Amino acid sequence: MPITRDAAVAFVDHVHRHHRRPQGYRFAVGVANETDLVGVAMAGRPVARALDDGRTIEVTRVATDGTYNACSMLYGACWRAARALGYTHAVTYTQADESGASLRAVGWTRAAVLPPRSGWDSPSRRRGDRGTDGVLRVRWEISA
Repeated sequence: MPITRDAAVAFVDHVHRHHRRPQGYRFAVGVANETDLVGVAMAGRPVARALDDGRTIEVTRVATDGTYNACSMLYGACWRAARALGYTHAVTYTQADESGASLRAVGWTRAAVLPPRSGWDSPSRRRGDRGTDGVLRVRWEISA
């Protein structure tokens, strides 16, 4: 279902277990049961500058209330929307202890295991700990 940025951000703030709302934004999609919103996905420019080629989108956040298959529906919807907008490649990241079953179910492939980051803080631009620094990550990709 279509969803506004503000509604997606509010949902992420309410239910996501280890991340806050993302900074960037290109579009969002939602999934609902008969009466309630049960999940959202947000997409934006790739955080990694090397991947930001104008044809790649990053799924920056997926949050659900635990509804069965909601994550797979959201990843699939993001890729279909991205392709309709002209993107030819998509990336997203999971923590290494997450299985990636929802991604594999809709055709994404595991592309890289990334070492833990020490954080985003630097002397020239101070940033606080987000609670996810020092975590091994997996990059997932899909291409047209």
